[in-house]
Amino acid sequence: MNTVIDIQNVTFTYPSETKPVLQNIDVKVEQGEFLAIIGGNGSGKSTLCKLMNGLIPHYYTGDFAGSAAVHGLNVVTSSVAELSGHVGYVYQDFENQLVQARVLEDAAFAPLHYGFEDYKERAREALQLVELDHLENEFVWQLSGGQKHLLALAGCLALNPDIIVLDEPIAQLDPFHAKKMYTILKKLHEQHQKTIIVIEHHTEFIADYCTSVLLLDKGQSVWKKPVKEALTSVDELTKRHIYPPQVTQATYTLGDTASLPITLDEAELHFASKVQRKRPQFIQRKIDNQGEPVASFQNVAFSYKTVDRSYNHILQNINLSFYKGEKVAIVGNNGAGKSTLMRLMTGFRKPASGVVKVMGNETTRQSPEQLADQVTYIYQNPEQMFIEDSVRKDVEFFLKARKRKGYKEKVDHILELFNLTDLQHKDSRLMSGGQQRRASLAIGAAMDPSIILLDEPTANLDIATRKHLTQFINQLEHHTELVMIATHDMQLVSEWSTRVIVMNNGEVIYDGNKEGLFSNLPLMRRAGIIPPQIVELSHMLHLSPAAYSIDSFVEIFQEEQIWTLQKA
Repeated sequence: MNTVIDIQNVTFTYPSETKPVLQNIDVKVEQGEFLAIIGGNGSGKSTLCKLMNGLIPHYYTGDFAGSAAVHGLNVVTSSVAELSGHVGYVYQDFENQLVQARVLEDAAFAPLHYGFEDYKERAREALQLVELDHLENEFVWQLSGGQKHLLALAGCLALNPDIIVLDEPIAQLDPFHAKKMYTILKKLHEQHQKTIIVIEHHTEFIADYCTSVLLLDKGQSVWKKPVKEALTSVDELTKRHIYPPQVTQATYTLGDTASLPITLDEAELHFASKVQRKRPQFIQRKIDNQGEPVASFQNVAFSYKTVDRSYNHILQNINLSFYKGEKVAIVGNNGAGKSTLMRLMTGFRKPASGVVKVMGNETTRQSPEQLADQVTYIYQNPEQMFIEDSVRKDVEFFLKARKRKGYKEKVDHILELFNLTDLQHKDSRLMSGGQQRRASLAIGAAMDPSIILLDEPTANLDIATRKHLTQFINQLEHHTELVMIATHDMQLVSEWSTRVIVMNNGEVIYDGNKEGLFSNLPLMRRAGIIPPQIVELSHMLHLSPAAYSIDSFVEIFQEEQIWTLQKA
């Protein structure tokens, strides 16, 4: 094998830090690998990848020791421009890489400025590789989030690098575009002989697409293994709060560790012989929808004018009622209208037609300030919730502004509830992503609203932090009458929700329970929804009821084993 990246004994410390983020790290990447880099928050994953194309030490300065080479080029003495011809890099915040107005112009930006005469041909070829060639004349702002991510990838491919590095390529994508992203990466790997390196938290995708895995911990390389060996190292992963694929976790929990599956196909073969009977059909407990709804939409439409003065229709013919005690998940592909639907309940946006009511009152007859007593909207980016210079001040801000009596005791309680007491005097903006999410939930709960709306609360979080955050989301039930979440996280949907609304092109195409959604394949295809791995396995095994979490799957098979023994 030909080594294309060779990192030896590298230690790197950022100027503002006292501890190195990379410490005596050794990594070799071979030509043709599809490598996943895993590790907890702060383990050095992004820093390591920035070393691969020279951003460290040329752009991000600091104390650097050791050696790093790409195709034999010394990273320290070679320029970023020179290294970028070998290594393409797609940031997690990929929209910062989009710098031109139209799609073709953006894809052509790098080869144009490198002086290639065939820059347009390079751009068109790159757009074809990522399946955006039919959109070359569109404005970039017209693209969906998934399409923008692919455009950022096309911008790298236009220089024809043989190594492509992507920092969390599906963190902000709906399930359909996440699968499309990895399908394109697989094509680049297998048909165009690209070496692919991804930072990835979703181990199900690692199992399906990657060939090897590098585990980092506290800035050091723990091991690098073939994907099967890596993802079945359950104890080593879980003690670092990294979770193998759901099918692997379920099999391991059942004590069947001789040959752990990591993919759906492997799991189907493993469990098929163990299914002994058809289980009774499950009937979901229904929420009592008697009485007045907490919020409602009657024939609601919403649109806005674009720069060319045409109308972009976001929502059409929305008729919904929400009741006390419901836990509602709103799902659908990027641009389906999920966030807009929730923002109409806050009063910050007004319907073009129809009526939106909150607690029986029309939102058009109230100001957003008045509605804030009843509705709290928690943004996808937690930093938009932070106003003051400490967590405590942010949590108490609304209560002080409203002159609520006894607010200090309430803030103490909320901080303790969301495990923020020890962080209360820290600036919210300087905390980790998971801590910021908890702080934003605490701000919402402190406002004591009737309705809490959350926009993508688990986006950009690693699996361990996401699991932890879900526990705090469950706490919100005790502080409000209705919790509504717009999300792409199907594990959150399957484990948390009592009601699911599916949106597509601004319309509601499904309103029911998760059982009905995840058993309707045509509906899921239409909306770009892919169920959690454990749910898919349940359907493949014809389990009825299906399992919607690892715990419920394990419980079903433990009951199967008991039933089989009794029958014998």
